[in-house]
Amino acid sequence: MKGVILILKYRKISQFILLITGVSMMSYGAVRGEAAVVLSKAIKLCLECVGIG
Repeated sequence: MKGVILILKYRKISQFILLITGVSMMSYGAVRGEAAVVLSKAIKLCLECVGIG
């Protein structure tokens, strides 16, 4: 039983670390202006699929 509790503890800690890492990487990308680049590429791709662009 003690091993199960220990595994759950490490699982929660690793989930929290991954969450913080993901949020910090997304924030860094937003600060650099990467969101605008991704949006413009997505718009171009969608217009090409429809046959307009």
